[in-house]
Amino acid sequence: MTKPQRTLWRSGLLLASSVALAVWAGAHGKKPWPVPEEAKKLANPYPAGEAALKAAKGLYAEYCSQCHGDSGKGDGPEAAMYKTKPADFTDAHMMSEMSDGEIYYKVTEGRRPMPGFKKTLTDEQRWMLVNYVKTFATKAAVPAEKSSHKH
Repeated sequence: MTKPQRTLWRSGLLLASSVALAVWAGAHGKKPWPVPEEAKKLANPYPAGEAALKAAKGLYAEYCSQCHGDSGKGDGPEAAMYKTKPADFTDAHMMSEMSDGEIYYKVTEGRRPMPGFKKTLTDEQRWMLVNYVKTFATKAAVPAEKSSHKH
């Protein structure tokens, strides 16, 4: 393959990758939400203990459930007001692909229409919310696992 052919092939591959990402995002009703690599690598310094999850549940009810819904499905009473559908935290595949740092970054910085909570919630509260929203995917996965083991 000549150098111009390789360049054209690489350009085509890049274009195909971009189109595939756009199609995936469109099918999921979402634009990609870029998160800096250093943010993705952040580790949650707060354990997901029972007391912390209970406190985070209250924060979630106050700040998140209007859009993300009481059960985390992205079906809160205000969700339909926005063109961008809120994330469905019960989607175990999506949640497994996001690090704690990535979720923390999104809660902290926000992206229209979701507000950032950097000035509203403390670091600890935002990390506690990370632990709490992850419980929705865990709860959603449990019934599927139990039903797959039936004979």
